[in-house]
Amino acid sequence: MKQRLITGFIAGAVFLGLCFIGGLWYHFLIVAMALVGFYEFARMTATAPFGGAAALGYAGVAALVFPWEGFGIAFTLPWEQVIWLLLFLLLLVTVTTKNSVDIRRVSLLLLGAVYIGIGFSYIAESRSAPDGNGLFWTFLLLVSIWASDAGAYFVGKWIGKHKLWPAISPNKTIEGAVGGVIIAVFTSLVFAFLSSGLLPAGQAALIGLSCAVIGQLGDLVQSAYKRVYDIKDSGQLLPGHGGILDRCDSWIIVFPFVHIINLLPY
Repeated sequence: MKQRLITGFIAGAVFLGLCFIGGLWYHFLIVAMALVGFYEFARMTATAPFGGAAALGYAGVAALVFPWEGFGIAFTLPWEQVIWLLLFLLLLVTVTTKNSVDIRRVSLLLLGAVYIGIGFSYIAESRSAPDGNGLFWTFLLLVSIWASDAGAYFVGKWIGKHKLWPAISPNKTIEGAVGGVIIAVFTSLVFAFLSSGLLPAGQAALIGLSCAVIGQLGDLVQSAYKRVYDIKDSGQLLPGHGGILDRCDSWIIVFPFVHIINLLPY
C-alpha cells in the first residue's frame, strides 16, 4: 500500500502538473503515454515489441497523437487515412515475411494502434480545446471518471452483493456500478455549478453518465482481453498500479466517446 500511495502521488503530481501547464509539454506526455501503452499491448499479445511489425504500430500511434501543429507542420491526412495506410503496410508485412508474421498478428497490432492512438489523441485534443477552456473540459472528464471509479469501489465494498460480470471481472458488483454512476453525475453537476454558465446542468449530467457507464465498459473491455492472456496488469511501469493501460483504460474510451457524440459544448 505504501508503494502504491507513493507511486500514485508522484505520477499524479507529474500528470496534473503538466496538464495544468498544457501546451507541448502536456502533449508530449500524452504521446509518451500512448507509445508506452502500445508497447504494453504488443508485449501482452506476445508480439515482439521492438520488431518490424510493431514498429509500424508505434508509427501509427505517433501519427495519430503527435502535436504536428505545434511545430508548424501541416499534417493533412485525416485519421481514417492514417489507419488505412497502417492497415496496408501491416498487410504487406504478412507478404514480405512469408507469413512468419501472419494476419492474426498484424490484426492485433492494428487493433492496438487504433484503440490506443485514437484514445490518446482525444485526450490531448481536449486540453487544447478551441474555446480556450481545455483545462476545464479535461478536468471535468478525468475527475468524473475518477469519481465513478472511487464510487464503484467503495459502494461495492459497502453494499455490493450482486456480481456485475463475474466471467470478466469477478470483483465488480451491480451496486458498485450504480454507485459509480450516481457519484460521477453528482461530480459533473458540481463542475456545472462552478462553471459560471459554461456547462449547462443537463449536459453535465449526460457527461457524468457517460464517464461512468462508458468508463466502466472501458474497464471491462481491458479486463476481458487481459483475461484472454491470463495476466493481472498490462505492465509494471507504475509499481502498485500496473501499466499505462491499467490506469487509462477508461480514459481512452470515454474521451473519444464524448467527442464523437458532441457532448462537450465547444
